[in-house]
Amino acid sequence: MENKIITHPLKPIFDENSAVLILGTMPSPKSRENNFYYGHPQNRFWRVLSAIFGEKLPENNKERTALLLKHRIALWDVLESCEIKGAEDSSIKNPIPNDLSLILESCNIKAIFTTGKKAFSLYEKLCEPNAKISAISLPSTSPANCRFTLERLVEEYSAIKDFLG
Repeated sequence: MENKIITHPLKPIFDENSAVLILGTMPSPKSRENNFYYGHPQNRFWRVLSAIFGEKLPENNKERTALLLKHRIALWDVLESCEIKGAEDSSIKNPIPNDLSLILESCNIKAIFTTGKKAFSLYEKLCEPNAKISAISLPSTSPANCRFTLERLVEEYSAIKDFLG
């Protein structure tokens, strides 16, 4: 599989009440196919958020959006475009960042979290100088990150709640 140039196809999810911004790197091929964030059935992102808020697992994109907005979470990705091989963050080349001011100027974001080390390093390098908010790195919810059990992910992601009170 070769690197392909991908332009981010999804709009950010947020409203004026959003207090926390969660950023990944770039939607995976499965997420792009499903036209929504964390669309791979084995990705644990939606299971983790459901668990930390005591909500039922959202079954479709409308329910996923409702879960995010109900809990004042904005969701997007660090990159607007890049070269990438499949869903391999380690293969990312020529990254171009999203303009986070779209969200940051529309709501009062108290904290920015990144999902995975690559999203964190790209955010620090490409976005933080303009955003002026340091990010907090969370582990990836990807099925490839098998070192983290669902329980451990829930524990780590519970830090989000500290900024929603």
